Amino acid sequence: MALIKDDVVKSLDIKNDLVLDSMHNGVVAVDANGIIVVFNKTLQRIYGYCERRVLGRHIEEIIPYTGLLKVLETGKSHIGRKFTIGDAVYLTNRTPIISRGKVIGVIGVIQEITELQSIVEELQMVKDLKGTMETIIETAYDGLIVVNREGIVTMVNNAFASLLGRSAQSVMGKHITEIMENTRMHLVVKNGRAEIGDLQRINGQDVVVMRFPIKKDGRTIGAVGKIMFKDVHDLNALAQKINSLRSELAYYKGELQRYRGAKYGLENIIGDSREVSRLKETLAKVAQSTSTVLITGETGTGKELFAHALHLESNRRYGPFIKVNCAAIPEQLLESELFGYIEGAFTGARKDGQVGKFELADKGSIFLDEIGDMSLPLQAKLLRVLQDKEIERLGDARTRMVDVRVVAATNKNVEELIRKGKFREDLYYRLNVISLTIPPLRERHDDLKILVKHFIDKFNFEFSIQVKGLTEQCWKVFLHHHWPGNVRELENVLERAFNVVEGENIKAKDLPMYLQKAGQSGKVIGQHQSLQVLLEQTEKVAIKEALDLTAGNKVQAASLLGISRAWLYQKIQKYSL
Repeated sequence: MALIKDDVVKSLDIKNDLVLDSMHNGVVAVDANGIIVVFNKTLQRIYGYCERRVLGRHIEEIIPYTGLLKVLETGKSHIGRKFTIGDAVYLTNRTPIISRGKVIGVIGVIQEITELQSIVEELQMVKDLKGTMETIIETAYDGLIVVNREGIVTMVNNAFASLLGRSAQSVMGKHITEIMENTRMHLVVKNGRAEIGDLQRINGQDVVVMRFPIKKDGRTIGAVGKIMFKDVHDLNALAQKINSLRSELAYYKGELQRYRGAKYGLENIIGDSREVSRLKETLAKVAQSTSTVLITGETGTGKELFAHALHLESNRRYGPFIKVNCAAIPEQLLESELFGYIEGAFTGARKDGQVGKFELADKGSIFLDEIGDMSLPLQAKLLRVLQDKEIERLGDARTRMVDVRVVAATNKNVEELIRKGKFREDLYYRLNVISLTIPPLRERHDDLKILVKHFIDKFNFEFSIQVKGLTEQCWKVFLHHHWPGNVRELENVLERAFNVVEGENIKAKDLPMYLQKAGQSGKVIGQHQSLQVLLEQTEKVAIKEALDLTAGNKVQAASLLGISRAWLYQKIQKYSL
């Protein structure tokens, strides 16, 4: 019997070892002295020890700071304690082994819960997100409702439920058609198309709503309805506010543009003739430099237009563009306009002084039109500005640095003025670093048709009529006329015609009298007289007619002719009118 009992004990020991080593959990056991008596295969793998090295050794040598010794001391279990080994998270239960009321050892069981911990943390994040979303849905929307693919309400906030006159709980789980008449939510689920800004009547109140399908893997699984405006009056008020803001924005953009000055880019220079195309190419290249530019050409050719484009094509496009007409400002005031003055500089000066145009143009461009009319003393001061990049206000001894690109223009022959001693030669060469000469309209007849079309489109919009073009007779007059006032004269002629035109086409009788007479005479430039004589004759007739039409008002006559008042006075004196 004794032999049989020993075999059974050995068999049980073998089975116990196999069971312990087969467990997925780690198992460790210590005796009353803390000596390791069990350390299964799983625990060996976790700690990187073999059984031979750990059995018989004190537990603290293998697992420092272990809670097993605390359990051995107190006899109280540790259940569900977490700890980490490396990146892994473990859960352990430490239980005392008690025999006859005495603690004779402790057993610890370890289970890895890294994956479970991730799931728990993810679940907590989902719960937190759900709580956040519920708060957002309740507070951020005037009304929100969600249905599933069957049209059953799965979510509704209190704002929407209140509009329905019901509680959120009573709405949940109901079909959308049961709680809201004339709804289209279930139709959005069927067709999968969003509906925005639709008018919906809910509980006797007109509201503006939007409905969006909820899609997953390309299939519609539900729909969201949101109230955009609880009252249609709110929508009208918003529309009025938007219109008001648009008007205000347009005003400030206009003010900014007015302050900045430049309005016309290369796209506003109308013409595709070889001469104009070449000028545009040159302008685009020279715009990138900071050199001074002199623009020459007859009156009305569009010199100012090129100056605008030069600024907008340059790196200074965001800086100011300041225009000064040297012929329009009296000589005694021009210096103070250009350079400014300090308080007390002269009788009548402002108390706080005045900033000059050059200072206003700092970091931008200044356009000096009719530079040929500037006096010689002022030319000397301008030369200093160009050379030293500094100005001096009237009455002030202090100089001020300015970073300005100068663009000058004139319709006069500057070289002839130099010979007559009316223009400084050194200033001319300082201004004429880059020269752009705008050809007169008579030298680019290829552009006449495109210019006529441009102005007809412009005046059709302004006059709210529909003129298609010119009659054949009118075209003959245009082609034979030498256009001494150039593009400006063409624009004024067409504007005048728009005031009297009848029908779809401008006729010869709609043109100014001087053009009608030229058309009736059938004269062509160069037929019997020199070009200069024809120019002067036509110019004289045009000025006389303008003065007659305006009853001698020179300001109106200059505007009608598209020339400056100073230029008109010179012509009146020349032709003794």
